[in-house]
Amino acid sequence: MITATSAEDFDLGIEITVGEAVSFPYKVVKRFLNSLSFQERASNAYWRVNSARSIVLIGMMGAGKSSVGRCLQRRTRLARFDTDEIVSSKFGLSISEIFSTHGERRFREVEAKALVELAPKGFGAIIVTGGGIVLRQENVDLLKQLGTIVWLDANEETLFERASRRSNRPLLQTEDPRTTFSEMLRARAPHYAKVADIRVDTSALTRDEIADVILSKVKELVTTRK
Repeated sequence: MITATSAEDFDLGIEITVGEAVSFPYKVVKRFLNSLSFQERASNAYWRVNSARSIVLIGMMGAGKSSVGRCLQRRTRLARFDTDEIVSSKFGLSISEIFSTHGERRFREVEAKALVELAPKGFGAIIVTGGGIVLRQENVDLLKQLGTIVWLDANEETLFERASRRSNRPLLQTEDPRTTFSEMLRARAPHYAKVADIRVDTSALTRDEIADVILSKVKELVTTRK
């Protein structure tokens, strides 16, 4: 598993020739390429490396999966699927309402079905998953089929502080949310580590920096596997 902790550790090293770009006159193409931002070059990197497999985000609540997923969607122009959003739409309820009305077990069952629906279809996507999706082995098997699995991690204090910003976390509605969070993290971390192809420590990174690192490491990983 590849581990990344800072944006400065990575250089995309992208080389785009005029012929690879577009059939515009040389000077027009050159001006276009020179105008590309680092983020746009990162997007190009992903498209050139792996246009048929998905980037799958896993990790605890508070890791930044949803916001990073939207950022990657903008960068790559791939479709984005969020398993929590899919489950919510199936019930017509929010996640917290599903937990309170139907319970966690029923939520996990529908979550697993949502993952089956995202089985490889020959095109890549950005797939954002819920924090507990790795707890079922059948889910893990499907995740591995979908594409490159990226574990968004952070130190425990940072994860809990971020997760606590939202009051609608059903699994944290306990007498001692902090202890509950620690227990969940201890139970889930080994599963994340086992399934992940890439781990990114998001503790000190912005979501744009996280996206940069992910795209760089996906390119590196796919290149080494060829």
